[in-house]
Amino acid sequence: MAAVASVALGTAVLAGCSSGDSSSSAAAGSSSTSSSAAASVDGSLKAAAVLADNQDVHAEDGDTDVDASDAVDIELNGDSASADADGVTVDGSTVTITAEGTYRLSGSLNDGQVVVNAPDVKVTLILDGVSISNSKGAAIDIADADEAVVVLADGSENTLGDTDSYAEDAEANAALHSAADLTIGGSGSLTVQGNGNDGIASTDGLVIQGGTIAVNAADDGIRGKDYLVVSGGTVTVTVGGDGLKADNTEDADRGYIAVSGGTVKVSGKGDGVDAATDLVVTGGKLTVGSEASDDSSAHGLKSGVITVLEGGTVDVDSSADALHSDGAVHLAGARVEAAAGDDGVHAEGDLVISAGTLEITESNEGLEGKDILVSGGSTTVTAGDDGVNASGSEASSDDQGGQGGFGGGGGGESVGDYTAKVTGGTLVINASGDGFDSNGTAEITGGTVVVNGPEMNGNGALDVNGSFTVSGGTLLAAGSAGMVVAPDTESEQGWLSATLDSSVPAGTTLHVVDADGKVVATYVTSKTIQNVVFSSSAIKSGEEYGIRSGGSASGDSTGGLTEAGDLGSADQIVTVTAGEAPEGGFGGGPGGRG
Repeated sequence: MAAVASVALGTAVLAGCSSGDSSSSAAAGSSSTSSSAAASVDGSLKAAAVLADNQDVHAEDGDTDVDASDAVDIELNGDSASADADGVTVDGSTVTITAEGTYRLSGSLNDGQVVVNAPDVKVTLILDGVSISNSKGAAIDIADADEAVVVLADGSENTLGDTDSYAEDAEANAALHSAADLTIGGSGSLTVQGNGNDGIASTDGLVIQGGTIAVNAADDGIRGKDYLVVSGGTVTVTVGGDGLKADNTEDADRGYIAVSGGTVKVSGKGDGVDAATDLVVTGGKLTVGSEASDDSSAHGLKSGVITVLEGGTVDVDSSADALHSDGAVHLAGARVEAAAGDDGVHAEGDLVISAGTLEITESNEGLEGKDILVSGGSTTVTAGDDGVNASGSEASSDDQGGQGGFGGGGGGESVGDYTAKVTGGTLVINASGDGFDSNGTAEITGGTVVVNGPEMNGNGALDVNGSFTVSGGTLLAAGSAGMVVAPDTESEQGWLSATLDSSVPAGTTLHVVDADGKVVATYVTSKTIQNVVFSSSAIKSGEEYGIRSGGSASGDSTGGLTEAGDLGSADQIVTVTAGEAPEGGFGGGPGGRG
């Protein structure tokens, strides 16, 4: 699989993963050019394909399973230390390790430092009841090595704290700093206080395999420049900046974050999880709370190229977007719950939901992307504005002309290159603005879509600027009657649009019945509504259908659409012909009222 195009940003290169069969490059350009390249990534990529295109992880299973009996003991004694080994030197409260091997540290340094300076070799540090504070720099500085391993001894409690300020050009600027690939594991605990900058940082790759790790940091919590991988352990991060971070923007196969196991909880004022390129979650439990202390955006999960959530549990609460990518987002099997001050899920390119469970409990706009595809899974969206919005940076639902009347898609102005498609799965929308909105085209070929749309006439349950076709699945969209949009008359599957003489309140049971009085669908309103659009394989174009109010609903409910209903003494309140739009109304979307 070829790597996605790398775009120069001055001297930096946009990192990324596969977007197709070929790779290309561009001369130095603007950040908008780089965003365009990232947005071209194929949003249907699975986790394995994304990770295969990135740099291999240095760590292997068992790296932190060490034999302590072979270790060199280093005893920390407050303001000094002692060790009986040629590879260890002690100068006051500074301990320097210069040779390959395994070293067990115990005791405390009240104002000192452990330094590893062992070029081209592997050094393992066992922390067995260690407390190190340093008023002048990092507590542990792995200044030079081929690879470093930190093992938290079974049952041990360890603490590291650093200076409260660093020079701008300081190479070591975290309480636990490594200039080499770093692996952390074991079954003990580690508390890190990053007073001056970051908590744990590696300028290469960083892997966490185990341990109970708590990080408090003035800026970023845990940072691996080339990659940050969490496969086990319990990690808690409280920070003033970003929580988990990989920030290599110069190499196309680096700058990624992967979570495959363990429990991670992040609380911070910046991005909760920030990957310069790819963010992949295949297991474990990830809980993120991000709230900016100023006007800057604090996204929950953020990627520069693609986010793939394929397994595990993800819970995000963010003051900006809960999930944000400059490229693509693929929800491919994880269980995700998100609350956002802005978008629930935002992708500059593809936004794909193929499996798993997504519940957006709070958002401004629920799902926003250039090309949105729901092909599987269970998705529930609550939005203060649009529920689903296929759009881009050059267009939004607020500045695009809508449809010129009630007759469905195809008649509007300013049709952009955006798509909203549903081919499978379940999509339930509760929106105060437009419910299911595309500034381009829309298509439903399968699955179940239920839209509990707006009560105000300035928006509609459905809003599509271009063609809108239905050829399969089930669609029920209920909302106000001021901006009604229905599928195209050329749709392969029958549909009906019924505008009621007057609105009905929340909690009203409505039945769609055929000419023989047979119940085709039963729906219980959750808001005050005056229009219902319904399509399923049971609807035949050209035939008459009635909407009755009353009776009862039974069976499981999908956004108010129930498995069965009993008419009882329900009253018929309107009769419509399938495939014909009702007369009257205000026309299409914002800016395009007819």
